[in-house]
This record gives sequence, C-alpha cells and structure tokens, in this order.
Amino acid sequence: MTRFELLQLLVGQARSHGFQYRRWYGVWLGLPWEGAQKATAVLCESRRYYALLFSREFAESFWKGGEKMTVQVPTQSFERRMADGRIGTVTRKGFTRRTTRLDAWQYHLRQMSVAEDPLRYIRRFLRVEEDLEPEAAVEQQVTPQTQDPRFLIDEEDLLVD
Repeated sequence: MTRFELLQLLVGQARSHGFQYRRWYGVWLGLPWEGAQKATAVLCESRRYYALLFSREFAESFWKGGEKMTVQVPTQSFERRMADGRIGTVTRKGFTRRTTRLDAWQYHLRQMSVAEDPLRYIRRFLRVEEDLEPEAAVEQQVTPQTQDPRFLIDEEDLLVD
C-alpha cells in the first residue's frame, strides 16, 4: 500500500466520523482546494502529512471519544523504601488495560509522537480488505453435486398449514 492510498484511507475514516478535510486543508496549509485527491497528493509531498496526523481535529475524529480502547502497559521497575526501611527494587509485570475514555485521541497522539514511524502506528487502527484473511467458507465453493447436507431444505418443510 502506498503512502497516498494510506492517507486516503485515514482521511476517509476520519471524515466518516465528522472530520472536515476541506476546511482543515485551507486553514492549516493555506493552499487553495482543488479536490480531495489533489489535496492528499500535496500532503504526500515533503512529509506534509505530519501536519494532518498530529492535528487535534484529525485525531479527535479518527479516534472517537467513548470507544473501547485497549492499552498495553509495559513492565516497569523502580526503587522505593520498603516497610523495614531498606531501599528495594519493585518490578511490575506488564498488563493489558481495557478502558473507555473520552480523550482517547490524546493518548494516541502521545503514543504516535513517541513511535518510530507515526504512519505505521496509525496504520494499525485501519481495517483494510487486504489485511483480512479469507474465510474458509468463501474459499470452498459449493457446487450442486457436493452440497452440504446440513443446508438441504425439504420442500414439505416450507409448506404452511
């Protein structure tokens, strides 16, 4: 998937949640609007897409508030004074936290800013057709000669008394 296609999908998902792309483009980049495809192509040039990814309007629309969010908390270790007075190291195992927050977009902006590649981080939240694995039922074409007996219907069962 190219950067252009990825940005189109990101903007499309944000627009479906209320993001006003045309207005954002005019305000933040100060360029005349020539269409969505042309605007996305301009964003791809010289890494201008960072302005989109880290804008508040885009983040609020892309990660809607109030949706269930899963956060992976890493393993932590720190020093503290123990009950007997000595200083000891406490290690906490990593865990998964599931939460619903109104400001989920702020969390994701922070995580995206520390990520090595922000586009790769945000790509995890897109559901793209090429990522979906084909289902077994779709792969196995049922021919009239090899019908599954569980789905055969007797015409007498359809008659209503």
